[in-house]
Amino acid sequence: MEKPDLQMSGSPLSSEWASRVELAAAFRSFARLDMHESVANHLSLSVSGDGARFLINPRGLHFSRMRASSLLLLDASDPATMRSARAPDPTAWYLHSRLHARVPAARCVMHLHSTYATALSCMEDSTMYPIDMNTARFREAVVTDREFSGMALSDAEGDRVCTLVSEAKPVVLMANHGVLVIGKSVAETFDALYYFERAARTLMICHATKQPLRVMPDDVAAETARQWRNYGQLAVDHFENVKAMLDEQEPSYRT
Repeated sequence: MEKPDLQMSGSPLSSEWASRVELAAAFRSFARLDMHESVANHLSLSVSGDGARFLINPRGLHFSRMRASSLLLLDASDPATMRSARAPDPTAWYLHSRLHARVPAARCVMHLHSTYATALSCMEDSTMYPIDMNTARFREAVVTDREFSGMALSDAEGDRVCTLVSEAKPVVLMANHGVLVIGKSVAETFDALYYFERAARTLMICHATKQPLRVMPDDVAAETARQWRNYGQLAVDHFENVKAMLDEQEPSYRT
């Protein structure tokens, strides 16, 4: 177990510690779902009212080994962060720090190169067509960023992504890259990213058949998306079960 250092505050009963546990659970679960990529990709969570202070994974640690105590506590307004001995991955800093500082709806930010979402992002037509309930969930919730120019290694690139995402469009399908989702909580963001990957899988399997898609009429897709938005505690129930499974099988994420 890693010992707490000056970048971690609070006891296991504190609000920050509860946030650490939630975020660590998301890392572990994405690893179990094979939605991780080596020691790359990042999940972050604001722990201050203004969003500036946020938790994020340290550089070089595999999702499957993440613990609550592993997470870095950073300040988006601290220009010395990348000169620290415990600096995060630069792509994490330039993207996540800007989102937390500039987008109020981005309390939680999750960016993955998951298989099917990434495959969809590599298609010339990467539209999430409403062909089942999961794909319809994301009707008018996705913005496609077609300006891939390599890794995000500047504040300018982070600021550009900030102009794309919003509470109304919380999913950014990053062309030739992967997917990024924002939300108000770990549970909400985890659930959306989980379902987006499942939706992308269904769509990519259908594309692979080279048969015409059976796309829903727009009014049906709109109603299905509305029903998703009003479906109550689904995200909370989903994530509570994720944590319960981890508690049974790998409870070290809480330490």
